[in-house]
Order: sequence, then structure tokens, then C-alpha cells
Amino acid sequence: MTYTDKTDALNSRFEESKYYMSLNGTWKFYFVDGYKQLPENITDSTVSLTDWKDIKVPGNWEIQGFGTPIYVNHPYEFVERDPKTRYPKMEPPYLPEMNPVGVYRKEIDIPEDWDEREIFLTLDGAKSGVYVYVNGKEVGYSEDSKTSAEFNITKYVNSGKNSLVLKIFRWSTGSYLEAQDFFRISGIERDVFLWSQPKTSLRDFRVISTLDDDYRNGVFELETTVRNYGNSVSYANVTFELLDQLGETILTETKPIGIQRGGESAIKFNAEIPNVATWTSEHPNLYKLLITINKEGEENGEVVPYTVGFRRFEIKTVVTGDRKDRLFLVNGQPIKFKGVNIHETNPETGHYVTEEIMRKDFEIMKLNNINTVRLAHYPQSRRFYELCNEIGLYVYDEANIESHGLYYGDKSPSRHPEWEQTHMDRTVNMFERNKNQPSVTFWSLGNEAGNGINFFHTYKYLKDQERNFMNRPVNYERSLWDMNTDMYVPQYPSAAWLEEIGSKGSDRPIIPSEYSHAMGNSNGNLDIQWEAIYKYPNLQGAYIWDWVDQGIAKTDENGNKFWAYGGDYGTDAPSDGNFVINGLVAPDRVPHPAINEVKYVHQNFAFEVVNIDKGIFRVINRQYFSNTDNYAFKYYITENG
Repeated sequence: MTYTDKTDALNSRFEESKYYMSLNGTWKFYFVDGYKQLPENITDSTVSLTDWKDIKVPGNWEIQGFGTPIYVNHPYEFVERDPKTRYPKMEPPYLPEMNPVGVYRKEIDIPEDWDEREIFLTLDGAKSGVYVYVNGKEVGYSEDSKTSAEFNITKYVNSGKNSLVLKIFRWSTGSYLEAQDFFRISGIERDVFLWSQPKTSLRDFRVISTLDDDYRNGVFELETTVRNYGNSVSYANVTFELLDQLGETILTETKPIGIQRGGESAIKFNAEIPNVATWTSEHPNLYKLLITINKEGEENGEVVPYTVGFRRFEIKTVVTGDRKDRLFLVNGQPIKFKGVNIHETNPETGHYVTEEIMRKDFEIMKLNNINTVRLAHYPQSRRFYELCNEIGLYVYDEANIESHGLYYGDKSPSRHPEWEQTHMDRTVNMFERNKNQPSVTFWSLGNEAGNGINFFHTYKYLKDQERNFMNRPVNYERSLWDMNTDMYVPQYPSAAWLEEIGSKGSDRPIIPSEYSHAMGNSNGNLDIQWEAIYKYPNLQGAYIWDWVDQGIAKTDENGNKFWAYGGDYGTDAPSDGNFVINGLVAPDRVPHPAINEVKYVHQNFAFEVVNIDKGIFRVINRQYFSNTDNYAFKYYITENG
């Protein structure tokens, strides 16, 4: 976010900038079951709002009484499928005539002090096909529902009152890439806001914050891209400051820059920090970066703050005893990743998750020795990453791509060139939005979408981006052992298979992206699987499916509250029943009993008998960046319970 000065940038939340305007709250809403039922002038700024309803934003419209929530695992809920082949009866990009549409409208006031600034609208998440109108004029369209869509609306708005309309189709061509295992619900799912920048301002930046070969000193590189929205050449000074945990400036430099009208220019900074405080899940040390753009001749400029963590990612050969393995290292250490998959789910709103719920999730994870989350199966909201940076969780970030309903053969969109750009767009969106987040440790190309040429292209794109950047691995579970995945990340391997492949060795690290399905009374053989993971270096962890039951709060005819799942809504609606209820915690985040098994197996210390007669035991510290100085051990020796 952009601020006027350093003080505000350091002491204000994202939402407290004077150049931020939240549009969350109550909007007017017009809903139809089929798009042809919409009045022709529905997006006009002068249309009467007499027949419109109120709706809360963010929040899925089905949860608020408009349309029907549908839960299916992998089929497409909007097209009938052949019971024999399981493929859709109609070929993509078929969409039904009865495609529900929700039209949102809000009147917005543009502040007077924004008059000479560029004004942007950001939709953090809206599902599925979104058309944007300002004062009756079409601004743009988006159908990647899980990464931010940003629109420059400067030329569409006037000082004072303006009409903003979002026309959202429940299903779009993008729905063919969003067949994830969750409630298929629609509407504005994340924050909506306006923000503004000066005519000469920061357009983008890229931070390299890694370590030298001794893992001791910080390597810092900053590339800033400055945009000139004005009608004449602009000259400015670009300044960066890096502040440590005490708020002391440890690095700063200023360089001049010139930008042609309507153009962009980039400038780079380089530095080294001796004995840097590193970022890991055990010790998430963070620095604060301030980037300041001061246009020549203007008193006030722009200050943009960002959080920086110094860590080094690499896959390299490691010798352990008489074996050699290619392992993934964080700051030189072969981490074991104790992970869970997580969906966006809130029993009260649908997919909109508040910061309070996120913090509760992360607190329970840390209390149960979980150190990493896989984002199933799409990028999360901005605040999610910021909290992972702060609390210390390795993030397995995943592109919003799952075409499961077309399976893995010739019909998979991954194999067809007409789908290449949609695969690439979603991958680029993920990378560009999250590239500077310290907690992002892996990239994933998607989930359960086959493996065709389009994924080889997106793999190459990410590898090219990371080559002279943070060197993050790029993974994809459907690649199996193919060349477009840096790790083998299978789903649901047995304990016997883990033992076999661990003993035999592998040409790359192995981290199952899903295992130990936490539905019902599950997770019971976790200890057997982790015996192999702890024993063999090439087995570097795994991700439980999944974190939280995706139930929706509902009340029956007798006033009893319950968690609803597939089949609890509509008549003869597609449904995969309670398969959406498979988490370690309930929808209200109350832990299930199975989480105790997870905590025990993932515990950071292990104990072995050395000599029982003499009472000698070995304490094994499973942490990589923490010693035992801050721990007090209490123990009891029992026999037969």
C-alpha cells in the first residue's frame, strides 16, 4: 500500500492509508437464475434500485439466500456427465443457458485529494466471470477468481459520487480450471477496495533477500519499476531503506531516475548485510523495507513499505553416511516439512475468511507442530501470506488450476494449445502477486489437471523467473517423475511405499502433497509413515488432507444448528455428500481427536533408550535452527503403562 510519509508507512495498517478506501459492507444486489433474465440496462448508473436487495460483501451469494450451494469433488456441477465415461456430455467451453448472474452496485465518493492521482479498483477474489462498470461504462473483465484483479479506473471516475457495478456470472470458461474439491459457490469472496497513487509512482518491485554460501551474511538486491502516468517526462529520486527488528536503519541509498511520459523505468540496488537475522519457521525474523519515490519539484512523494525475510532455498547433493541424496535445503538445512492442506472456508460466509479465523488456524497449527501449509488449490488472500511471514509457516503456493472433471487423458485442457494462455495467466498472476513474500517456499503448477504441454510451459516460466531470483522449487503432483517438477510430490502413498523409496533413494526430494486423509476416525497410521520420513533423508515431509471441515452453518426446522455439506441444499442437486468434511478441525476450528496423533508424530523432540538399567536416554532435537537452551524436560519412566 502507498503512504505519504515514512511515519505513516511504519505505523499504519494496510487499510489505514489515507489512499485506501474499503468497499466492504452492504451493497445493492440484483440476482437472476439465468443471464437472459437480466434487464438490458442493468449496469446503467441511472437504473432504478427499487427491485434490488441488500447483500453483504465479502460473502458468497448462495450462503445469503441467492441460488443453491453445490458440493462436488471433481465433476463440473454445471454440465451433465456421462455415467460410463464420467466425462461431461458437452465439450468445453460449453456453459448452460441457465447461468445465474449476480449484479452488485455501490455508490462511491472519490476524495477531493485524489483528484490528481491514479485510482485503482482491486477485487481480491470474485467468482467466476466478473465484468466491471463505472458510471455505466465497461472497464474490464476477469475470471481468475482466486488472485487479485486490478483495474485502473482513473478515466472513468469523477470527483464526488460515482456508480460502481460488478456483474458476476456463476460459471465462466474459467470454471473449467476451477474444479477444486470444495463448495462451488459464487460472488465476491474477498476484500474489495479502491486505492490511489501519484502520477509518478512505484509500479512494481522485486526483492532478492537470500544468504551467501556460508549462510551467515544477507544478500540484498532490489529492483524498482517506476511508472509515469503524466503527459510529460518525469524525473524523480528513488530511495530505499531497510530497517531491522529494532526499527534501526541498516541500509539506505538514493538514485535518480527519468521516465518518459506514459512509460516505465527500472533501477537496481545491491547490498550485503553481515550476520543477518534469518527467516525460518522456527525463527521468523523480519526486516522492514521502505521504498520512496520523490518526484522532482514536489514536496510529498510516495512511500511503500514491505516485509523482508532473509532465507536461502536450494536443491543440492547431500552426503549422509554412505548415501548421497539431492535434498531441498532451507538456509543449508534439509528440513522435514510437517504440513497440512488448507481451503478457504468460513461456516458463516462461505469462502471469505477473516483475519481472526486465519490467526486461530495458525495458532492451532503451531501448537500441533505443523510448520507448513499447502494452498489447496489456489493462492490465498494477501493477509494470509503476511501472517505466515510473521508467525513462521513455509507456504506451498499453488496456481488456481484444477481441471479434474476432464481427468488426465486426451481431454485434459493441459494438452490443448487453446488453453495454454489461461494456464499461463493464472501462473503469472500467482507469481507476480506473491513473488516477494518471505514465507513462499515452493510454487505449484496446479492440482489434478493432467500433465500436458501447457504445464511444461508454465514450469519453464516459473523456472525462468526464479533462476536469478530466490531459486524456489517448482512442483506439480501430476508430473509424477516427469521433468516438469523439481520434487516428487505424489498423493496418498502407503507407508510401505515410503519405506521402499526411502531405502532405495530417488533423484529428487519426495514430499507427498496429500496423504493421511483426515475424514472421520482417520490419521491412525501416521506414525508408521513418519518412521520412514524421519529415517530416510530423501523423504522430506508430507501434507495431510486437509486442515478444516468445510461445513456451512445451517439451522433445521426445529431450530437446531448443524454443519451442512453436499446434499443439504437444493433438490436433486449434484452432490458428493460429506466428502467435504475431512479436516483436522471442525468448521468452527474446534480440533478433532485425531490432531493429537498429528501433534505427537510431529513433535520436535524424540527419545531413545541407550541403557535402561542405568537410566540413560538419548534426546533427539528434530529442529534445525533451535537448540535446547530454552527448554525444560520433565520425564517419567514407566513399564507396561
